[in-house]
Amino acid sequence: MRFRSDDERWAAVQKREKRADGAFYYAVLSTGVYCRPTCAARRAKRENVRFFPTCLEAEAAGFRACKRCRPNDASFLSERARAMEEACRKLAEQEKPDLDAIAAGAGMSRFHFQRVFKDATGVTPHAYFAAKRRERIQRELANKKTVTQAIYDAGFQSNGRFYAKSSELLGMRPKQFQDGGRRETIQYAIEACSLGFVLVAATEKGLCAILLGDDTEQLFADLKSRFPHAELRAGDAAFQQDVQRVISFVEQPAPSLDLPLDIRGTAFQQRVWQALQEIRPGTTASYEELARRIGAPRAIRAVAGACAANPLAIAIPCHRVLRKDGALGGYRWGLARKTTLLERERQSVGK
Repeated sequence: MRFRSDDERWAAVQKREKRADGAFYYAVLSTGVYCRPTCAARRAKRENVRFFPTCLEAEAAGFRACKRCRPNDASFLSERARAMEEACRKLAEQEKPDLDAIAAGAGMSRFHFQRVFKDATGVTPHAYFAAKRRERIQRELANKKTVTQAIYDAGFQSNGRFYAKSSELLGMRPKQFQDGGRRETIQYAIEACSLGFVLVAATEKGLCAILLGDDTEQLFADLKSRFPHAELRAGDAAFQQDVQRVISFVEQPAPSLDLPLDIRGTAFQQRVWQALQEIRPGTTASYEELARRIGAPRAIRAVAGACAANPLAIAIPCHRVLRKDGALGGYRWGLARKTTLLERERQSVGK
């Protein structure tokens, strides 16, 4: 049962449908109390009942929790959390997600499970599965001597199935990813700026990382984790000139950073990053709008994930993406930096 309409919710309340628990809550105007759908209390009149998706929304509307069914009870919430942890474990281990079986194991309908899972983790079960599969194959490629061994140890049942997805998962050929930057020399420098510290790194092709932070050791560790087999070398005098151009770009925004970029990511990430570069300085876009621009209007969470994975701060302006309601949303390098960058760009455009 999906409980999408008030009629369906009311029918679930009348039946005290167990699978409705957690899917919604109902409040009674005459008592000022809100309950779980399975509450054993005397049934209220339909005209006195209102429905809410969460406890917080019921309480925000002025209702208090029922002392009989205790809808906001910690034990119930922890049991639900354990069910979601088990679902995450199963999704991480499977080659192909069986949502019906996982939902049944959690005592929920498939629709209810998908909603609860998204509320608990912030992503859909399919998005979580895809992320874990990507992590698994990347980890195996980094640790195994051969690509074939990594493919099977990561849970793929055939080479063909993996290679059909390899561009989406890795953004490059498996052997290239497995090399992890081997035989590459990457110049880098860490300099102070008004936003804290900025790490700038470049291959022969162009800038491969612009990272912001408050701790120089953490910034270097981040770069090392991205290119574990590369030779990281302090930048020469010519590279320092590029670093200063990046810092100037941070302090005084311009239409674009006129330096070559070595952008590495999955095929989907690169689509998102390209769309980000098309957002003009002084303007913003929502995650929903960005998803529509790349032709994937339902991939809002995936778009947000690609923004968070952006390795080239400022150059790929993920700070220009806001939530649909205009709120800042997230930013890998901190909301204070995001606010500052947006304000500087607005001032620059206004001059």
